[in-house]
Amino acid sequence: MAQHTVDLDAFLGRLDPDLCVVTAAAGGERAGCLVGFASQCSLRPVRFAVWLSEVNRTYEVARAAEFLAVHLLARHQRDLAELFGGRTGHRTDKFRDVRWREGPGGAVVLTDAEAWFVGRIVRRADGGDHVAFVLDPVECGGRAAKERPLLRQRDAGGIHPGHPVD
Repeated sequence: MAQHTVDLDAFLGRLDPDLCVVTAAAGGERAGCLVGFASQCSLRPVRFAVWLSEVNRTYEVARAAEFLAVHLLARHQRDLAELFGGRTGHRTDKFRDVRWREGPGGAVVLTDAEAWFVGRIVRRADGGDHVAFVLDPVECGGRAAKERPLLRQRDAGGIHPGHPVD
């Protein structure tokens, strides 16, 4: 049977989600990537899902992790977005020149993020070429002021994925 493909460009092209940086730590390794697929997915209990590409180094580390950290960036932090979105952790230590601290379960928290939370991984779900990591938030923080606009998908134009895309 032929596979039917629907062209969603007219719909998806209208969306402009916030981007976030997701970091993972396991087995003495750290990784992080820029993520465009992320959302709260439950009210009670509160749950948040981030989708990681299976070809991404962060996915490899996250498979063995117990916790992930999710960070929102302000629009003026495009340099962090380029680092975590435009370079692969297979060849670059993304944490060498950024400020971070260890969070619950060894999670990597970027201290310059506008807002962040650490979540325990409670479920994984295959979604095609990405896997959803459903998180139970255990700690959060960020800047008190909410005046800075967040980095959105349109702000990241020109950042080409650091990992190979088929």
